[in-house]
Amino acid sequence: MSAEMINLLWLLGATLIIVLVMIFLFGNKFIKFFIEENIDDENSRQKPVSEKMVEMATLVRKCDDRMRIVEASGKVKYIDEYYELEFITRKGKKLKIECSQKAYDAVPFNQEGSLTYKRNNLVKFKYYDGIVYN
Repeated sequence: MSAEMINLLWLLGATLIIVLVMIFLFGNKFIKFFIEENIDDENSRQKPVSEKMVEMATLVRKCDDRMRIVEASGKVKYIDEYYELEFITRKGKKLKIECSQKAYDAVPFNQEGSLTYKRNNLVKFKYYDGIVYN
């Protein structure tokens, strides 16, 4: 092999090592830069998740998860309670919102209203017949 060929192989090897180091250091950001298209749509301009969001929505499903403990005395207590309401917005987007037991029981099905939430926690649901706070 000539000296020029050896130098070319060293240059290609060094370039390969630099590209691999960039991929390991920057991971998904490096790959997404080349693969992802920049689409300027409504989803890319959402409010930060720490702000309250308000949308017109309808309750379509209630889900709960709780552990019930029954003592020998007959006393019943619940632990690890989790309550979730699933809404559909006017645009067809499904939202799963955590709430308290009181709000879980109070929010009516198939009633459209103004849903206010922060992250995935209910703040209030205002509908024609009243308001439910978390």
